[in-house]
Amino acid sequence: MGIYTIMSSGLYAFVKNQNPFLAVDGYKLNYILHLNHLTPMITLGINAVFHDSAACIFKDGKLLAAAEDERFTHIKHGKRPIPFNTYELPFHAIDYCLKVAGIHLSDVDHIAYSFDPNLLIPLSEQNQAACEIPFYPGKGFNSGSEQPWENLFLSAILHAPNQLVDGYPHHLQKRFHGAKITDWEWHFVDHHAAHAASAFFPSPYEEAAILTLDGRGEIASTTYGIGKGAEMTRINEVDLPHSLGLLYERITTHLGFLHSSDEYKVMALASYGEPRYAVEFREIINVGNNGQYTITNENLIDRFGPARLKDEPFTAFHFDLARSLQLVLEETVLKLVDYLYEVTKVPNLVMAGGVALNCVLNARIRDLGPFENVWVQPAAGDSGTALGAAMYVDINERKASEKEFIMDHVYWGPEYSDTEIARFLDWAKVPFTKMEDVAAEAAVLLADNQIIGWFQGRMEFGPRALGSRSILASPIDPRMQAMLNEVKDREDFRPVAPVVLQEDAHLWFKDAKFSPFMLFIYDVLKEKAQQIPAVRHTDGTARVQTINQEQHPLYHQLLKAFKEITGVPVLINTSFNTLGKPIVCSPRDAVECFWTSPFDALIIGSYLITKKNAQKDISSYSNLQQAEPLI
Repeated sequence: MGIYTIMSSGLYAFVKNQNPFLAVDGYKLNYILHLNHLTPMITLGINAVFHDSAACIFKDGKLLAAAEDERFTHIKHGKRPIPFNTYELPFHAIDYCLKVAGIHLSDVDHIAYSFDPNLLIPLSEQNQAACEIPFYPGKGFNSGSEQPWENLFLSAILHAPNQLVDGYPHHLQKRFHGAKITDWEWHFVDHHAAHAASAFFPSPYEEAAILTLDGRGEIASTTYGIGKGAEMTRINEVDLPHSLGLLYERITTHLGFLHSSDEYKVMALASYGEPRYAVEFREIINVGNNGQYTITNENLIDRFGPARLKDEPFTAFHFDLARSLQLVLEETVLKLVDYLYEVTKVPNLVMAGGVALNCVLNARIRDLGPFENVWVQPAAGDSGTALGAAMYVDINERKASEKEFIMDHVYWGPEYSDTEIARFLDWAKVPFTKMEDVAAEAAVLLADNQIIGWFQGRMEFGPRALGSRSILASPIDPRMQAMLNEVKDREDFRPVAPVVLQEDAHLWFKDAKFSPFMLFIYDVLKEKAQQIPAVRHTDGTARVQTINQEQHPLYHQLLKAFKEITGVPVLINTSFNTLGKPIVCSPRDAVECFWTSPFDALIIGSYLITKKNAQKDISSYSNLQQAEPLI
C-alpha cells in the first residue's frame, strides 16, 4: 500500500526494496515494515537538510498546515545549504503546524524527515568506512569525498530526533517542552522519494509518470517513476555527481548570483541573450540511453573565462551564457521526458525538484513533450519535500488504498482575523481606515496606478506569492515594471508576472486555461500586448497565474473589479517582500515592509493604510522604461 519500490542497483535498491522507511528509536536504527492501522493519525513532515526548511502536518490523510521556516525567522531560505548547519530544524514552522492542529509535539504519531542518511552508511562490516560518524559510535561511511565534514553532516541528521526535543527556541517552549523521542515513530524518507511523493500524491491524476530533478539527494539527482492510486514505483535514476541542478547552480555562481537561491534570475537573464555557447554546454552535458546523462566537472573559468562579481555590469557574454545554459537544459530534459514516456506510456506527467521551478522549461515540456498533461508541485523545491515525506509516510502507515488529497491551492500558512489585525495596528499606533468593499476600493487604487501591498487570508506555501502576500499593480503603463523593480530594489532585467481571471485567460495569453501556481509561461497575444505591456517579457511571454472564485474569492473579486474599471482582467502580482527578505507572514512583517518601502498603500484584511505622499500617478517615474538588455 503506497510502497515506493526502487528499481536500481546496489545498496540503494536493497534498502528500499526491503524496507521503505528507516526509523529511529533513541539511538537504535531499526528497519520497520508497515505497522500502523486505520486509526486517527497525525503525521508531521520536516525538511531541514539543505535549505528551504519547512514543515507540514497531516491528520488522517488531510493536510492541515504547511509553511517555510523563513517566513517566521526572516532568514531567506531558512539557512544556506552547507554541512555545518544541518542540525537546524524548522522549529517555527513546526510550532505553527502544531498550533493549527491544536496539539503538543508529543501528540504526533509519525515524523517524516525528507532525507535518509542510512543510504550513505554501508550495511556490511566489510564496507565500513575508516572515518567514524561523530557522536554515533560504530557508524561510518565512505562517500568517496575528500570533504571531512560530511561525517559531521550525517551525525547532525541522525541526531535530528534528539535535537527536536531539546533544541527548540525558548519562546516556543509551550508546544515542545516535555516531548520525548519515544512519543512518535521517526521515519527517514529518501529525499527523491519525498520529491516524487510531493509531485504525484497531491496531483489531480490517478496515474502519472513522475520526474524529479534537483541538485542532489542522498545518492540520486534525477529520478523516474510511475504512480497509480496510492502506490509509486521508481523506474530509474541518475546518480551524483551528475546533476543538472548542480550545473545550473554553478553557472548561477559564475554569473555573479547566489547559488541555491538566484537560479530564477539566470532564467530571466537568458531571455536577453543568444545561444552562442550551446555547443559548449552540449559538450558538458552528455545524454545517453535509458534516461542516463553525464556532466563533465569542468573548470568554468577555463571554459568560459572569469566569473562575474556581484556588482559588475552585465555584458552580452552574460546574457548569452545564460541563454545557452537554458536552451541546453531544455533540450536535455526533453530527451529525459521522451525516455520516461516510452517506459510508462501514460498521458500524465508530474514533476518536482528545484529544476521544476524553471517555468520556461516547464512550458517547453508542456508544448514539445509527449505527455498530454503536465502538473508541477507548486513547492517543487526542497520545502515541498516536507509535504512529500509526510504524505509518503501517512499513506504507508494508514495502508491507504487510494489518493485522498488534491492540492488545488497553496494557502496553507498562517492567517489573521480582522480583530487580530486591528489590535496590532492600534498597539503599533498605525493609522488605518476600515474599508466597506475591499475589492472595489482596492481596484480604484490600482486603476489610479498606485502600488499596493495585499495581505489577505492564509499565507502561501512555496516560493510564489499567489494573492495572499502579494504586491499588486496595474499592468497598463509600461513603466510599472521598472518602477516595481526599483521599489523592490531588484535588477532591471527582472520581469514581473501577471495574474488573470481564469475565465478570461485564453483571451489574453495563448492557450492559457488553468495555471494557478505561476509555474508555466505563455505567449502574450499580439492583439493584447499593448494593453498589458508591463507584464510582457522581452521574449513576448509572461509567467501567468490564473485565479478562480473557489481558489481565493477576494482575490478573484479584485480582478473582476479592476476589469470593470479598466477593461483589463489582469494585474501585476509580485511577492510581498524586498531585496534579500522572505515573503511577509504576519501583520507586523507587512507593516514593516510597507513603511520602509516606496509603495503607496497597504490593504491588510479589511483595513487600508496609506502614506500622505502616496503616488497618484507615475509621472515622476518618466525616466523609467521597461527593461532592455543592459549593454
